[in-house]
Amino acid sequence: MAGRINDDDVKAVRDAVPIDAVVSEYLQLRNAGGGNLKGLCPFHDEKSPSFQVSPSKGLFHCFGCQEGGDTIAFVMKIDHLQFSEVVERLAAKAGITLRYEEGGYNPSHQRGERIRLVEAHKAAAQFYVEQLDGPEAEIGRKFLAARGFDQAAAAHFGVGYSPAGWDHLTRYLRGKGFSDKELIASGISQDGRRGPIDRFRGRLMWPISDTAGDIVGFGARKLRDDDNGPKYLNTPETAIYKKSQVLYGIDLAKKDIAKASRAVVVEGYTDVMACHLAGITTAIATCGTAFGGDHIKILRRLLMDNGSARVIFTFDGDAAGQKAALRAFEDDQKFAAETYIAIAPDNMDPCDLRLAKGDEAVRDLVEPRTPLFEFALRQIVGRYDLETPAGRAAALDEAAPVVAKIKTGSVQREVAVQLAGFVGILDQEYVVHRVNQLAQWARGRGDQRGPARSSSRADAKHQQIQAPTGPSGPALNLRSPAHRTERELLKLALQRPALVSPAFDAYGMDEFTAPPYAAVRQCIAEVGGAELGVAETREYLVQVLDATPNETVRKLVTELAVEVFHGKSIDEAYAGEHLVKVRLRAVDRRIDDVQGSLARLGSNVAPDHLAAAQNEVWVLQQYAQSLRNSGADAL
Repeated sequence: MAGRINDDDVKAVRDAVPIDAVVSEYLQLRNAGGGNLKGLCPFHDEKSPSFQVSPSKGLFHCFGCQEGGDTIAFVMKIDHLQFSEVVERLAAKAGITLRYEEGGYNPSHQRGERIRLVEAHKAAAQFYVEQLDGPEAEIGRKFLAARGFDQAAAAHFGVGYSPAGWDHLTRYLRGKGFSDKELIASGISQDGRRGPIDRFRGRLMWPISDTAGDIVGFGARKLRDDDNGPKYLNTPETAIYKKSQVLYGIDLAKKDIAKASRAVVVEGYTDVMACHLAGITTAIATCGTAFGGDHIKILRRLLMDNGSARVIFTFDGDAAGQKAALRAFEDDQKFAAETYIAIAPDNMDPCDLRLAKGDEAVRDLVEPRTPLFEFALRQIVGRYDLETPAGRAAALDEAAPVVAKIKTGSVQREVAVQLAGFVGILDQEYVVHRVNQLAQWARGRGDQRGPARSSSRADAKHQQIQAPTGPSGPALNLRSPAHRTERELLKLALQRPALVSPAFDAYGMDEFTAPPYAAVRQCIAEVGGAELGVAETREYLVQVLDATPNETVRKLVTELAVEVFHGKSIDEAYAGEHLVKVRLRAVDRRIDDVQGSLARLGSNVAPDHLAAAQNEVWVLQQYAQSLRNSGADAL
C-alpha cells in the first residue's frame, strides 16, 4: 500500500504552482494593493470582493467567510478533494514525480476517486477524437460539415465520435487500467446484461470541462434514425459532473469573459462553436438544463460582478426560448451585471445564422440590443388584449409582481414606469405605487418566515471574532486600539518579519491581550520566531500554519498573512511604532497590576515584598518613559 507523500515533494509542489495561477482558473482576480489580488469568494455568495490572494506568500483568505489557506487548501475546498489527491493533481501539472514514504511510487488504482474519474474522461475524450477519423464516423463528419465546422474546428473543441458497438470504449479503458467500478461511477459506461457497456454509441461527442479545464462529462448528439434515444444525451449526475454546475465552453471562454466583462449564453454545443469561430470567444452554454443559480455563481466570479459587466442571452424566439428567457429574468437580480437578450432574425440560432449570413451576422447578433427585463415584460404583456380595460388590468396583475422582485428601489421605480408604458396606463404613479405595495408585501411575508438578516452582520463579524481554543480572556474587538495595534504587529511578523525581528521574538504571549492574537504569537514562537521568516517568508508561513492548534487559529493566521496594512509606508519606522505601542501597553498593564495588588493588601504587605514591588514599579516606569522618549531604540 502506498504511504504518505514525501514532505520535500509536497513543498516542491507548493513552490512550483503559483496560487494566483490556480485561483485564476476559478475566478477573476484584480489588484488589491500591497502585492495582493482580490476577487469574489467562491465559497460564499457575495457582491463585493472580500477574497484576497497573496502570490508572494502562497496564501488566500476571505474576510467575509473566513476561509483561508495555501494552494493545496484552496483546491481541496473548491473541488472537494483529499490532500493527497490535490498534491497529485498539482504535481502532474508541474511535472513533478512524487515519492511516497512507504511502498515507493503510488499505484494508479490507489489514487483518489476524482482524479481517477477525470483521467478516465480524458482517456475517453482522446479515444472519441481518434474514432472521428474512421470510416464509421463519416456520418458525424458530414453532420459537422453541414453546420460549417471543418476538421480544425472539431479538433479545437475536442469533438469526437463514439462507435456504434456495445463496448468499444469500455474495453479500451479496461486496457488502460480502469476498473469496471470506476467506469460505471464515471458515467462513461453503464450496466449491461453481461457487464458494463458503453453509455454513448454511434453519436458525435462533445467533451464538457469544468472551470479548471478538467473533462468531467460528455454531450452526445444523435446521428442515425434507428437511434431511439433523445436527440442529445448527457453524462448522468456523477461525483464530478453536476449539470447545474457546469457550463459548456467555460474552459475556453473564461479568460475572455474576465477580460471583456461580458458573457454570451447560448443554447447548444454547436452554437458555442459557431460563436467562438465567429470571434465571440465569451460564449458558453448550459448542458441539458435551464440556466440557473449555480451557473450565475460561476459567471459572477469571472465577471467580478461590476456595473459595466454584461450577460447576453441568445434564446430562440419560439415559445420554448421565450420561456427560457423568463426563467433567466427570474434570476436576473442575482447579477450586478446588466443582462440583455438577443434573438436572431427568423428565430435562427447562432449556428444557423453563421451558415446563412456569415460570421459578421453572429457578431452583430450579440451586440446588446434589448434589456432582458424589457423582453420579459413585453412577453408577459403581449398575452393580453391591451385595447380593453380588463386586458390592461390583467396584464398589470401578472407583470407587476415580476417588477416588484427588483431589489434596488431606483431601478424598480424606473422599470415600473416603463411597465406603465408597455401596458398603456397613463397614470405612471399608480403603477409605481402598485409595484411598491407588492414589494412591501413580499418583504412582510419574508419577515414572517424568519428574521431578516441585519445589514450590519458582516460588520459585526469583523468587529467581534470569538477566541479560539487556547488562551482565555475577552474576545477580539477590532474597535479596541490595543487589539488593532496587536493585529498590525502580527501582520508585520507574518508578512514582513525582517522589519520586526529580532525584537518581536522577545515578546511574550502575555503582551497580546486578545486571546486569538496570543494563540498566533505562540505559533510563531513554536517555529522559532519571526527571525525564521527573514530568509524565506513562504516556507516560514507554511511552518506557522502547521503549528496552529486548530482550524480557527489557522484561519486567523492566513487572514493576517494576506490582509493589507493600514499604514501608507510599511518601513522600519512603522514597525518600530507598533512594537513600541504593544510593549508600552504591556508595561503599563504590569504597573497597574502591581500597584493594584499593593492597594488591595494595604498595611498587610510584608516590608520586603513592599520594597520589591515598589522597585519593580519604579523600573517599569523608567522603562515606559524611555519607550515614550526614545521609541524603538529603547526596546
